[in-house]
Amino acid sequence: MTFELGPALLFCPADRPERFRKAQDRADAIILDLEDAVLPEAKAVARRNVIDADIDAERVIVRVNAPGTEAFTADLDALAETDFRTVMVAKTESAECLDAFDERYSLIALCETARGIHAADRIAAHPLVTAMMWGAEDLVASLGGTSSRNAEGGYRDIARYARARVLLESGAHGKAAIDAVHIDIDDAEGLQREAMDAAASGFHATACIHPNQVSAIRAAYRPDDGAVTWARAVLAAAATERGVFRFEGRMIDEPVLRHARSVVTRVS
Repeated sequence: MTFELGPALLFCPADRPERFRKAQDRADAIILDLEDAVLPEAKAVARRNVIDADIDAERVIVRVNAPGTEAFTADLDALAETDFRTVMVAKTESAECLDAFDERYSLIALCETARGIHAADRIAAHPLVTAMMWGAEDLVASLGGTSSRNAEGGYRDIARYARARVLLESGAHGKAAIDAVHIDIDDAEGLQREAMDAAASGFHATACIHPNQVSAIRAAYRPDDGAVTWARAVLAAAATERGVFRFEGRMIDEPVLRHARSVVTRVS
């Protein structure tokens, strides 16, 4: 089973059912959030909203509460009454905690604590995991910190490490990687910069918290015309060459061809 949703994954609070259909129409997939976006007293209603949701199940991800909590158990009971089978597991901290799910489910392990990042290799190896995501704010909070970003708006080193580790472990185990949300909704330039870096680094998708962020993420993951033209041309040239060859003044070997195939894949 592979993860094929993206590149723009939009969170939507599960206690706001009036937003479900519009959010799904705006994004590539909707993440119905039963965790942080929903107050404890509203979670029961939110679960009922998920059960009653009349939207395309193929483009729905449900974020459940952290394993080991009462809310997690209740979330699983609610999921069993739906057709939704792609589940984002908040605060995943071990591979073993994912054994609560059976083979009907495709899991996105959200590693957003020190323990989760530390265990990312073992989590990525779990057979039900098809994608990994990381989270900056909960990570820093788990370490006793106060902010994931510096005064210039960039991620602190610990967040950069977590982001890289999740990406590397995802790739090492053949799973997709999803980049964290950009919480400053008005910072369009910062979002664009981070989404472009995510796409170039190998992330499969980026999560977002507002519909206005969707277009910037899609644009960042869509190669420009020049890149597509070059990629198709170099792949065509490779069909008649053997081994390493020269193309438009550049040495071309298999890693470069893999980059070109990735570019073409994103527009196919």
